[in-house]
Amino acid sequence: QVQVVQSGGGLVQAGGSLRLSCAASGSIGRIAGWAWYRQAPGGQREFVAARVSGGATNYPDSVKGRFAISVDNTDNTMYLQMNNLKSEDTAVYYCNYQARRRPGGQIYTYWGQGTQVTVSS
Repeated sequence: QVQVVQSGGGLVQAGGSLRLSCAASGSIGRIAGWAWYRQAPGGQREFVAARVSGGATNYPDSVKGRFAISVDNTDNTMYLQMNNLKSEDTAVYYCNYQARRRPGGQIYTYWGQGTQVTVSS
C-alpha cells in the first residue's frame, strides 16, 4: 500500500516564500513522474509543476520563474519551492506521483492529501 503525505504550506505575505514537501512510502514502484497541482476556491484543479524521470521540468507561465520542483530519489520525496508569492497563488496544493509497479507496466497515480497555501496581499 502506498501512502503520500504532504507537509508545509500556511499563510504568507505577498512576495514571500514557502516550501511544500511530499513523501511517498510503501511499494510505489518505479516513479515515472512527479507533479504539483493546485485548486483555488470555486476553481478546477490546475497543473503547477512537473518533473519526469529524465530530469526535465515543466511549468505553466503563471508560475514560471517563481516556482521550482525538485525531488530526492533516495526517499521518494518531492518539493515545491515557491518564491515571490502572489495572492492569486492562494489554493490547496496537491502533489502527484506517477509510477509503474513493473517495467512497461500500467501507470498508477498517487495523490497527496492537499495542503492550504494562503497569500495575503
